[in-house]
Amino acid sequence: MFPLIVFFFLAVPIVEIYLLIQVGQVIGAGWTILLVVLTAVIGVWLLRIQGLSTLTRAQRRLQENELPAREILEGMALVVAGAFLLTPGFFTDTLGFLLLFPPTRIWLASLAASRMIVSTALHGQPLHGQANPGRSNPGDPLQGRPRQNHDGDVIDGVKYRREDD
Repeated sequence: MFPLIVFFFLAVPIVEIYLLIQVGQVIGAGWTILLVVLTAVIGVWLLRIQGLSTLTRAQRRLQENELPAREILEGMALVVAGAFLLTPGFFTDTLGFLLLFPPTRIWLASLAASRMIVSTALHGQPLHGQANPGRSNPGDPLQGRPRQNHDGDVIDGVKYRREDD
């Protein structure tokens, strides 16, 4: 993670300055500044549309009693896109517009979700004591032993009462 942060804080400004100088030499300084401002304005406008769309989908999922996990991850990608679009420069604007493009954002959200699932399964509290069914999990103290329910009235965290008792 640290090398990624160093890359963004050192390499990205260098790339931005280089691109601004190159574009400024071709179209002029005034047009370059206008283009940077214009991309920020268009980006924020598109960000607003995409953000409201994602929020609407998240609310719909909540009304259906479903967790809007994908929408939350897409919302996080939109926050990053907004930061990129508001940062002056062509490189960060390109990254921001890529994150505004729904297929790219959905792919990135899916990638992040799969990494979170794997990370949770390997480092968090795995379900039923096994991170990957069918594979050994050395951290599981109950590995290889059948699971026993010591409280016959509790199934999957819900307490049931038998009518014939």
